[in-house]
Amino acid sequence: MRTAAEQETVTTTLAQLTTLRVGGPVASLVRATSEEELVATISAADAEGVPLLVLGGGSNVLAGDAGFDGIAVCDARRGIVVESADACGGAAIRVPAGQVWDEVVLRAVAEGWRGIEALAGIPGSTGATPVQNVGAYGQEVAEVISSVRTWDRAAGRIRTLTRSELGFGYRTSVLKESLVDDGTGRAWQPTPRYVVLEVSFQMVLADTSTPVRYPELARTLDVPLGERAPAAEVREAVLGLRAGKGMVLDAADHDTWSAGSFFTNPILPADRADLLPAEAPRFEAGQGRVKTSAAWLIDHAGFAKGYGLPGSVCLSTKHVLALTNRGGASAEDLLTLAREVRDGVRDAFGIELVPEPVLVGVQL
Repeated sequence: MRTAAEQETVTTTLAQLTTLRVGGPVASLVRATSEEELVATISAADAEGVPLLVLGGGSNVLAGDAGFDGIAVCDARRGIVVESADACGGAAIRVPAGQVWDEVVLRAVAEGWRGIEALAGIPGSTGATPVQNVGAYGQEVAEVISSVRTWDRAAGRIRTLTRSELGFGYRTSVLKESLVDDGTGRAWQPTPRYVVLEVSFQMVLADTSTPVRYPELARTLDVPLGERAPAAEVREAVLGLRAGKGMVLDAADHDTWSAGSFFTNPILPADRADLLPAEAPRFEAGQGRVKTSAAWLIDHAGFAKGYGLPGSVCLSTKHVLALTNRGGASAEDLLTLAREVRDGVRDAFGIELVPEPVLVGVQL
């Protein structure tokens, strides 16, 4: 099909486009360098009924060995537009979906824009952050997003969703939910109905962080929970903590050949959480619900760091929540390990773990 975007004819595999480094060939790859190219490619694919996979950094994708018989679109746009920055209104910025997320965090800390310093080191693109409502170390991106400009594939038009319309929750949003149900019962997998074009943020001007809410981070910074710390120190502390868990990309470290946390932390009714062992982590999640730790459940179901097949796949040697490619893995190898862990936790605790990555051409 013909689009305004450059279409590559050299065979590319999803292993080359994702941090798990597995996945077969894509039928066609487009690198869109403008919003017009991106929208034209999406629209043309939808009009012709061609499967569509829009990728940012590929850090939250597990793609099948058979590949993708459609068009993979990489958003190659970069840049940060500062609309305003003053003590009264704070910093208002706009960021294209393709922009590397960690570069946004670095810029925010350097400029004194408070609210995302604890989200340092998270791989992937800015456009993925509202889809997942990315969060770490006590911060969530929902706290600083003002709106998201999207291409609505169902309506065939640009639609801007405000924070109140985005339906943010723990690792979810209206954007993510439209993968499987757009409100009319139609599924759009593996790319949501709403494709993120641009994210707008509103942040307070300050050199200090938001209150430190995460105990491990507070201990590292040597501050009491709820206190603030210099934002630059928070960023450095988070990068250190993430690196210690294999959660900062490093081509030489197979513990980082992953999709980050493979399972989300379960959120349970309080009475169901009461059935867990007393030592299981518990965090209030509102509305009579309790969040517990997927990593704790995995570890206490008998899956230790490094569990798996050496040279193929295993749990990270630094953190049990990451499934890693040791250099010779296939997608099916990763799925086999994921199923074993999921089933083991269910047998031990009666809790079904839910995968966090987008599954392309495979099922767990």
